[in-house]
Amino acid sequence: MKNRVTMADVAKRARVHVTTVSMSLRNHPTIPLATRERILLLTKQMGYQRDPALSALVAYRNRTLSRRNQPMLAYLTHWDSRFGWKEHPAHAAFYHGAAAQAALFGYRLEHFWLGEPRMTHRRMGDILYSRGITGLVIASYRQEAEAQLDFDWPKFSAVKIDFAPRGQQLHMVTNDQRTIVGLAIQRALAAGYRRIGLVMPSWWDEFVDLAWSAGYLAHQQRLAAAERIPILFFSTPQRPNNLKITDPEYLVPRNELARWIQANRPEVVISYGPFVRTRLAELGYAVPADLAFIDIFLEKPDGRTAGVFQNCQRVGELAVEILASQLQQHVFGIPAIPTATFVEGTWFDGDSLPARLPRVAPSSSPFYSRAHPKTKVGPPSVRR
Repeated sequence: MKNRVTMADVAKRARVHVTTVSMSLRNHPTIPLATRERILLLTKQMGYQRDPALSALVAYRNRTLSRRNQPMLAYLTHWDSRFGWKEHPAHAAFYHGAAAQAALFGYRLEHFWLGEPRMTHRRMGDILYSRGITGLVIASYRQEAEAQLDFDWPKFSAVKIDFAPRGQQLHMVTNDQRTIVGLAIQRALAAGYRRIGLVMPSWWDEFVDLAWSAGYLAHQQRLAAAERIPILFFSTPQRPNNLKITDPEYLVPRNELARWIQANRPEVVISYGPFVRTRLAELGYAVPADLAFIDIFLEKPDGRTAGVFQNCQRVGELAVEILASQLQQHVFGIPAIPTATFVEGTWFDGDSLPARLPRVAPSSSPFYSRAHPKTKVGPPSVRR
């Protein structure tokens, strides 16, 4: 008798998680259309058929299972305060995405803070396991707490969001900062700009294992040497976890920005709005009349600011998808070969990056520049 083709068989052939197959069959919008279509075609080719009895049972359980009895996943954070991570848009979006995806899969996501007084890793692990929680999403982990998590790992399955704690080898999901800054540079070049500069606090780059600078410097190598601009890194007087986006400590120091602009004459600045926009205005630079601007952490695409939306909610969703797949397959403990999943950003046009007069570029690559007439009017004198 021929064995019945299962969803796991389809997932193996498609090289995706079982949850991706399940969501594709339900035409879930978070799965890319091309992936959904590929999996649907594959199910037909393999002869996969849904089990009506099982589908009815799942539907019945979803209707009748009370929230109190839902299986739980732990969302573990180690910020300076219990909910300080909510002040940072990326971390808040990670959580919202994870919570929504957990609910979709029939789980309830509950937040736990590793910074509780007298809380140790072992004690937290015992608390979670005693409550029947074996699936962990580790997120919003402060940079200073880089040690390995002292959990009884054979009892747990876990995924971490972002790089921290670096000492802990787990499957990871994060934003693809290298590709995001590269996308920003490509859009600036396509709009006719050549002198493109990057401004950010050094801790922002260090937190993502230098991914920002790696992407920027790689694309700078494709430009003529005379058009390359060094990154303006600046320091904050406090640990960034203690800061809110609205705090002035986030701003680039005025004198440092002024010297960098005067020395390098950038045509477009790439950064995160709260880092530089106030300072540019204070120095007398109008965007985009004097300097174009690209926001690489665009929070609200509204047509005014060009930039990249980082899709942080999708990061949280994918973390839960990977974790749910591990739990369904009864995979626990530290993975022998940890994997990293990177989420790309989405570009949005905006008034801060108007198109300039087109210039001819070599046919071999759109990123190499030729000599061009020096018609650019320099930036205004810095107003102190």
